[in-house]
Amino acid sequence: MEALRATYGDDASSDSDSEGSSPPTPPSKSKPQTEETPSTPLPPPPLSLLHPPNSLGSLDYLQTGQPSRLRSFPHIEGNYALHVYIPVLIPSVSKKEMGQFLKKVPSFVPALHVVDIDVPLDVLCKEENKLEQVALGREFHISLGRTVPIRVHQIDSVVTMLRQKLQFLKRYWIDFNKWEVFVNDDKSRTFLSLEVVTGGLTEITKQIQAVNEVYKLHNLPEFYKDPRPHISLAWALGDVSSSLKKVVEEETKTPGFRGSLQNRICTSKFGGIECKIGNKTYKICKSPDQ
Repeated sequence: MEALRATYGDDASSDSDSEGSSPPTPPSKSKPQTEETPSTPLPPPPLSLLHPPNSLGSLDYLQTGQPSRLRSFPHIEGNYALHVYIPVLIPSVSKKEMGQFLKKVPSFVPALHVVDIDVPLDVLCKEENKLEQVALGREFHISLGRTVPIRVHQIDSVVTMLRQKLQFLKRYWIDFNKWEVFVNDDKSRTFLSLEVVTGGLTEITKQIQAVNEVYKLHNLPEFYKDPRPHISLAWALGDVSSSLKKVVEEETKTPGFRGSLQNRICTSKFGGIECKIGNKTYKICKSPDQ
């Protein structure tokens, strides 16, 4: 699909408070056209674009009728979704073992989908390389604040204040020690996640406090009182936390399982903080070594 966009341009939805929208930009001044030029229909795309080298190949999950996403706040024209987060990449050395764990879950909770791209997890589990490439090879997010709607006139102020509050940060490592299950506020989604329990917890907690201060100044709802930083890898509709927790508890008790307060599942170096408003991403701060 990225190749198709590069050929014909992006014709995304303009729904203003969805993740695919961006703040409006003033129209550019141009000379009025004195005559109309007839439009020429675009030629069909090359067949090679339908299955580029790095595509999912034969996976047919797009035809399986994926569950649609639900808004966590009502649609209001002129609102843009705000999300502040730490981007996280899973190191290659950890993917194989994490993939082995994910393979065991769908047989007990078959309704799980990969976060963001919404591919059924059981489909990816049929091909190990696809599981590591699609489910574990993308960018994950540690949320530093709630995803909330803001108005267009608040954007510059929010971004500026976030940069001021978070400009002096030290380098640190983030340890993901524990598989955990979370349910969103309205119990419409259940998430299989990796939680930060030790390394990096203090630093992330301070960053959440800084984001809370900015939210408060803009009359936005603050983050949870006792935050539990994590990245989510898979989700299911509704509250299936009891069955998912049972699977996690059983699998993490098996001999040789890697992951505890002392033995981390994977580690990621702090790479900075980003802020996404609509479909535009703002770099709030970079890691000190970047």
